[in-house]
Amino acid sequence: MLALLGLLLIVWLVLVILGFVVKGLFWLAIIGIVLFLVTGGYGAAKRSTLRK
Repeated sequence: MLALLGLLLIVWLVLVILGFVVKGLFWLAIIGIVLFLVTGGYGAAKRSTLRK
């Protein structure tokens, strides 16, 4: 499960970089940032519940 979350974080990061590089795809950067933050938050919450 954590490997999948790590893969998703990498995909979102690539989307952010592509969105900032290509001016016409600025919306892609915004979506990538939001998805990156949501996935990171979910992963952090999942890890903290696994430790208990």
